[in-house]
Amino acid sequence: MDIQQWHQEAKKRLEKINQGHLLRFWDELNDTQKTDLLRQVDRLETELIPKWIETYVMGEGIIEIPHDFEPAPFYPAQTPPEQMEEYNRAHALGEQLLREGKVAGFVVAGGQGTRLGFDGPKGNFPISPIKKKTLFQIFAEILLAARERFQAEIPWYVMTSPLNNAQTIEIFEANQYYGLPKEDVLIFQQGTNPNFDFEGRIFLSDKHTIAKSPDGHGGSLKALYASGAISDMRDRGIEQISYWQVDNPLIHLMDPLFIGLHAQAGAGMSSKTLKKSGPLEKVGNFCLVDGRVTVIEYSDLPDEQSHRTNPDGSLVFELGSIAIHMISVAFVEKLNQHGFALPVHKAIKKIPYLNGEANFIEPDKPNGVKLETFVFDALPMSKKSIILETIRNQEFAPVKNATGTDSAEATYQMMIDRAADWLQRAGIALPRTKDGKPDCIIEIAPSFALYPEDVKNKIDQIPPIRPGDRIYFE
Repeated sequence: MDIQQWHQEAKKRLEKINQGHLLRFWDELNDTQKTDLLRQVDRLETELIPKWIETYVMGEGIIEIPHDFEPAPFYPAQTPPEQMEEYNRAHALGEQLLREGKVAGFVVAGGQGTRLGFDGPKGNFPISPIKKKTLFQIFAEILLAARERFQAEIPWYVMTSPLNNAQTIEIFEANQYYGLPKEDVLIFQQGTNPNFDFEGRIFLSDKHTIAKSPDGHGGSLKALYASGAISDMRDRGIEQISYWQVDNPLIHLMDPLFIGLHAQAGAGMSSKTLKKSGPLEKVGNFCLVDGRVTVIEYSDLPDEQSHRTNPDGSLVFELGSIAIHMISVAFVEKLNQHGFALPVHKAIKKIPYLNGEANFIEPDKPNGVKLETFVFDALPMSKKSIILETIRNQEFAPVKNATGTDSAEATYQMMIDRAADWLQRAGIALPRTKDGKPDCIIEIAPSFALYPEDVKNKIDQIPPIRPGDRIYFE
């Protein structure tokens, strides 16, 4: 098809959905720019756009909050005596699956470090207390230690966004993939959705570029399939995917208990949870709706439900969603068999754009709508789903903000505190400040201890620790 015919067909498609303005600068483009723009038009889901505009751009969306829901069951972090056998069996199964090379790691890493005052992919943000390892390096070292522990290949799938894909590849190449075999690290991009003004017109970001944004972490389940990652997993014999987001350096990537409980239940998608710090903590709430595990966002849970308590004073809806999941390869395949359709969420944002006079506008207030999907919306689509409680100070220290809650400073301290806790559990005496904090700076490399119990096996390698010491264990 020649470019003129291609142009005419694209024009018809766009005019049919009232988006013909996307070609308004056609005569000012060179052939390369024209081809690029036509390819973008071809990738638009034109059959969905009218519904998106009617429902989400012009309307308020169709995300319905269930009226009838109850707390979701979960496996406690501390093993109940009556479930000891089940936990032990699951742990053994998880270790077996790891040894057999049936588990892969998958990190959602499309974000930038903007909110941290950092220029570049968030995964390249330095965070460890002594060595200043980046988030990417920490995850890679965990995977290297797990590969050594279980004597198995554990491939790593890294999902980027169009904004940081090239930079991420450069970072991995510059660091020789952090010691992992290059062929076991697969980097691919998530999808995008067009950005709309409040009248439902898709923005241009320049004369030949449609303004788009990443389709949210829910898009990861689509991108796994569309990128060929799932096909690659099938070729490798992978059955289970350990999913996490890039901002959490305390993540327990290869947790045999979690893997085993998930696989033992025959679950499609499972989750880790933690007890909320209070009724209004800004995390999703795990609930049971029609027998299916469902997450209700903190902003959508009615206040009277948020504050409901049990006779012992604990919250009825106490389980918070922290974006740590186990997902079966078969479940991702099933989601993508007949098109991919997670619920769409509307976000009103400030969106830079090119106006009709070809002037680039940086708005000073929200001027349009971005559409995204959330990964936890896939949970109710899984017939079976387990929830395993984890402990906040052991596995959840997201670095999101420059200061305050979930800041780099808070994460840095939590990494020191967890290392101190692991040493103390092994019987190592630590100097403490008056407020009980470690009076030293400690960093434990995954090569030294992948799990807390590993420290006990290396107690002879641990010197006396004095106030003010800075000690790195590897």
